[in-house]
Amino acid sequence: MPKNIIEKKLKGLKKKIMAKSTDNFLELLLLGMDLAFMGMKDYRESNLGKKKTGYFKAIYVFRTKDEKERIAASAIFKKGRMERSNKAEKKWDVRVTFTDGAALRDFLLSLDHDVLNSVLKNKVEVEGNLNYIYKFGFMAEDLLNRI
Repeated sequence: MPKNIIEKKLKGLKKKIMAKSTDNFLELLLLGMDLAFMGMKDYRESNLGKKKTGYFKAIYVFRTKDEKERIAASAIFKKGRMERSNKAEKKWDVRVTFTDGAALRDFLLSLDHDVLNSVLKNKVEVEGNLNYIYKFGFMAEDLLNRI
């Protein structure tokens, strides 16, 4: 996909991602990140690394608290690429369980990245390496700032 087409798609996604009423925040965010990693070399290299310096490797699982898992998705980072999955992977490095899309959006895009505050409000539960959460939040903010 040519770079200018990707950038146009990303700008449209940014408006949807930032909308307070969207229930598909996670799906849009992961799609935007996927497009950016494919079409923006500087975004990909600054967030996922380079072959000679080593690539970022992690599996993120995002899911809602309800047993039916209305929302479940995974982001798999390996070999300088990102894969999206519409299910909760069984193996993960970090798993985020949230009450709804708004809670996840506030958690990932908060200006101060106050993980503890979200956890104390029982809106988000985090299992695994918290550093990965900060990295994911940085990648999301970096994407939104670039578009």
